[in-house]
Formats: sequence, C-alpha cells, structure tokens
Amino acid sequence: MAGRINDEDVKAVRDAVPIDAVVSEYLQLRNAGGGNLKGLCPFHDEKSPSFQVSPSKGFFHCFGCQEGGDTITFVMKIDHLTFSEAVERLAGQAGITLRYEEGGYNPSHQRGERIRLVEAHKIAAQWYAEQLATGPEADTGRAFLADRGFDQAAAEHFGVGYSPQGWDHLTRYLRGKGFSDKELLLSGLSQEGRRGPIDRFRGRLMWPIRDIGGDVVGFGARKLYEADNGPKYLNTPDTAIYKKSQVLYGIDLAKKDIAKASRAVVVEGYTDVMACHLAGVTTAIATCGTAFGGDHIKILRRLLMDNGSARVIFTFDGDAAGQKAALRAFEDDQKFAAETYIAIAPDGMDPCDLRLAKGDDAVADLAEPRTPLFEFALRQIVSRYDLDTPAGRASALDEAAPVVARIKNSGAQHEVAVQLAGMLGILDTQFVVKRIAQLARWARDRGGKGPVPDPRQRGGAPQQHAGPARNTPRGPALNLRNPVFATERELLKLALQRPELVSPAFDAYGVDEFTAPPYAAVREAIMEAGGAEFGVQDPQDYLVRVREAAPDDAVRAMVTELAVEAIMLHRGVKGVDEIYAGAQLVTVRRRAVERRIRDITGRLTRLSGHGDPAELAAVQNELWILQQYDQNLREHGAAAL
Repeated sequence: MAGRINDEDVKAVRDAVPIDAVVSEYLQLRNAGGGNLKGLCPFHDEKSPSFQVSPSKGFFHCFGCQEGGDTITFVMKIDHLTFSEAVERLAGQAGITLRYEEGGYNPSHQRGERIRLVEAHKIAAQWYAEQLATGPEADTGRAFLADRGFDQAAAEHFGVGYSPQGWDHLTRYLRGKGFSDKELLLSGLSQEGRRGPIDRFRGRLMWPIRDIGGDVVGFGARKLYEADNGPKYLNTPDTAIYKKSQVLYGIDLAKKDIAKASRAVVVEGYTDVMACHLAGVTTAIATCGTAFGGDHIKILRRLLMDNGSARVIFTFDGDAAGQKAALRAFEDDQKFAAETYIAIAPDGMDPCDLRLAKGDDAVADLAEPRTPLFEFALRQIVSRYDLDTPAGRASALDEAAPVVARIKNSGAQHEVAVQLAGMLGILDTQFVVKRIAQLARWARDRGGKGPVPDPRQRGGAPQQHAGPARNTPRGPALNLRNPVFATERELLKLALQRPELVSPAFDAYGVDEFTAPPYAAVREAIMEAGGAEFGVQDPQDYLVRVREAAPDDAVRAMVTELAVEAIMLHRGVKGVDEIYAGAQLVTVRRRAVERRIRDITGRLTRLSGHGDPAELAAVQNELWILQQYDQNLREHGAAAL
C-alpha cells in the first residue's frame, strides 16, 4: 500500500486549486457579497441557495445542512472519494507530483480505486478515438457519422471513437498500461470470457460519457454491423464511478452555457446532442439509456439556480414512445422551480434528422419554448376520453384534476384549472377550479405528498396520481376471509410479482384505496421505489428497492411475504393474465368509489334543507360524477380505469 501523502504536498494541492474553480464545475455560483459566492447545495435539496464558498479562505459551508470544509473535503464528499483519492485527483489537475512518507513516489497501481477506474476510462477514450480517426476497420463508423452530418472535427469535439471487432484489443492495450484484470472488470470496459477478460464493446461506435467534472466514467456504444446480436445501444453497466441515473451526456460541454443562459434542452440521444451543439444549441444534454428522473433534475437544478427565468425544454419524438417519455418527465415537473416546456419537431423528427433535413436554423428554432409541459400532459390525458359523453368528461376530470393540483403556484394553478374546464367542455368552470383547489389543499395538509383525499372522510373523485401517506397505521392482524382485504392482497401480489400486468394503472392508485393499514404501507413502499412501472423496466432491482423503501421490519416482511406467496386464482379462472389483473384493479377501485359515494350521500343528507345552495349543488355534481364513473367501471371494466 502507498504511504501517507507528504503534508507539504497536501498544502501545495490546496493552494494550487482554487475552491471556487472546483465547486463551479458542479454548480452555478453567484455573488453573495463580502467576497463570498453562493449556490444551491449539492448535498441536500433546497429551494434557495444556502451553500456559500469563500475563495479567500478556501472553504465552503452550507447553512442548511451544515456540510463544510476545504477543496479536498468538497471533492471527497461530491465524488465519494477517500482523502488520498481526492488529493491525487486535484494534484493531477494541478500538475503536482505527490510524495509519500512510506514508499517514496506513488506508483500508478497503488492509487485509489476510483482514480484508477477514471484513468482507465480516459486512456480507453483516447484509444477509441484513435481507432476512429486512423483505423481502416473504422470506415463503417466514419460512414455512419457522415450520413448523419458529422465530420471528423465533430467526432473529435465530442470524443467519439470506435471499438474494433476483435475479442480483446482494448483489454490487451490496457494491460500494457499497467491495469490489472480485476480493474478492467470493475471498470466495465472488459467482461468475463471463457479464457479470461474480453472487451465489452466490440465493433461499435463509441461515445464517452463524462460526469459534470469532465471525467470519462462510461461509454455509450452504437451497433454498426448486422452480425452484432446485441442491442442497438449498449451502455456501460453501473460501476463504482458510473450510475446511469446520475449522469447526463454532454453536461460537461453544456454546463457553463446552461448556467449562463438559465436554460437546458433535454434531447433523447447522443447524436441529438451533437446536432444541437453544432447548430448553436449548446445547452443540450441527454440521458444515458434511462428515463429522465429525479437525480438528473438535481444536476440541472444546481446549474439553473431555480431562478424565475430558468427554462427546461424537453424534445421528444412525436411517436407514442416519445409522448410516453414526455409524460414521465412531467411526473417530476414540479421538482423544478424552472418553467418546463416540450418541443416536438415537424413530422416527429429528432434534432439529428431535423438538422439533416432542414439545417441548423430549424434545430435552433425547435429549442425555443413552445408548449408548457403541463399543457401537453393534460391534452394527452384528455385525448384518451370521449368528451361527448358525461361519463367521459367525468373520467377525464378524474385523472386530470390531481395533475393540475400539483402545480405549486396558486395563480398558475387557477389559470390552468380554467383551461382544463375548457378542454373538457365543462361549463361550470368554478366547480373544476374548486375541485382542484380542494385537492391541492389536501396535498398541503399531507405534507406535499400528493392530492390524496381520504375516501372514508371526504367527498371527491377516486384518487389518481396519489402520493404516500406518512406514518401509515399498521393495525391488527389481517382477516383474509374479509373479501375487501383479500382483493387488496391479490392486487399487491400482482404489483410485486407481475408488475407488467397492472402497470401503469396501478401507479395511479392512492395509498388510501387500500383499507388494510399494512397493505397501505406496502402500497406506499411500492410508490417510493418508483412504482410498478419501475418493476417493468428493471425487474431485478425492483423488489430490492421496494424492501428498502419499507419504513420498518414489519412492512419489509410483508413485502417479502407478498412477493413470494402464490397468486390465488378463483374457480374458473385459467391463469394469471391481464384479464385477471384487470378484475382485481377494478374491484379495488370500485370499492373505493362506493365508499366515497356513501360519504357524499351522507353529506347531502346533512346539507339538505339548511345548507348553502352553492355547496349543495357542488356536492350533488360531485355525486353525479362518481356515479357515472362507477357505472363506467361496472360496464367497461379495466378499460374505464
């Protein structure tokens, strides 16, 4: 093992690398007065900046979470490095050669794991780029780029490379650079073969994926040959330095312009990022083989500073998959203080195709804000219903109202509620406005966890897009002879064991639609883990995440129990399929609706004769909507959800 780093060298590293230069690689800093700078803390979520940096003192401190320290501490915390690894990384940036108290100079094979993995990726990226530039085998890759309007200069700007088709070209090259087989496997650059490590990427066009600090931490690889039986795009697996949900392709190139312009353009692929940047849209970034999610938002929020003028523009293909991606993005919309928009190119072209067909100006025009993301989401919801019928309008309102209730700005929420009434053709605009305001009020009462009224206490429509309730009561032992509990149990088993059969409908069910407290707690854990839709996307990690989201050992044990218990089929049912799953979904939902109808009927009785006429009319209207929805469920089953 390498010895302790010489104290003089540690001091030299601290003095050589200004703390504001290091911190600004990760977040936007602004003048805080008195020579200090401020920004949104990268160590906890916050709305207004409480994170301050003192360049003259070389320290940072967050007045929100109390994290603080010097440049080395910041790098240790932000990139999860040991002290030695952080010093080595900063020394490399400053060109300082470190001395060690025991064992002299630090040989490369003794460096920290993260430093070694990053170095392996850096060397691999250079090697891949050389193969594309000069290798005769890379003609196919060069032709692929040329067909999409990218020349050699563009490839060099983005570091695009080529991985040869042989089994172990890169593996042998990196061995020659002093990397062990263990390091190559840990890095994800190599994988186990029959006779030892072989290259993970072979015969593919390679995009280096850099973290916000500029280090290469992974690769995205595009298939070029028909004989390649792998997926179209193959990404580095999760490693100690690469988590696909925590990186954004192009963020290293775009971060300064994102901070300067308070604008980010989210596209879908590597070539789309290239096309945007070459067309002058230098704030474009993309996810790496995963949906845009909460960790990506954290990266952008630190750069945008969440000021009132910030804009995030999502560009998606006009096809069904693109629309679904847009709706997923909207699920996290309210985590931004920035305004969010969606832009869909003519004929559903992506930015790369648009640049080829219509030039750079068309790409630049696409990136201008067009349709607010919430408006797009509402129109997508409304388009699924027959608005010529009362039941269709009621069901559309049922799904859309909680979406509008999530808009934090009360003025904007009111305006959108009026727009929604117009979209639905509901003449009583005030009914829609009050309904949404009530849902928003209930959400605030529950700590901002979503508009989920209690079906046993309040009137209103069945819950949709519900959030978890805190401290869900556990209650007594379950009586499984109770048909209500039995159906809820079956639905939860389906959600855990066969999520593809109940997604996405299940994820719109509120915690309060499960009347047995332990089942409500399991429903909450599923929601916290990303919902049944996550189970469809990543079955392997799904149950692990649900168990980790459980608040205590009792709920964790219930999750395990439901995940392994056989699904109980009724007599005459042939198998576990969409029809069976739909029946469970409908039964649980109808019981929630029936409970709500009973509550509202009681309210009507209390209001009759001496209640406020306007309130009486609103409750009657609410009851009518619920009755229509219940009839629709009874007649059309799962299709009415």
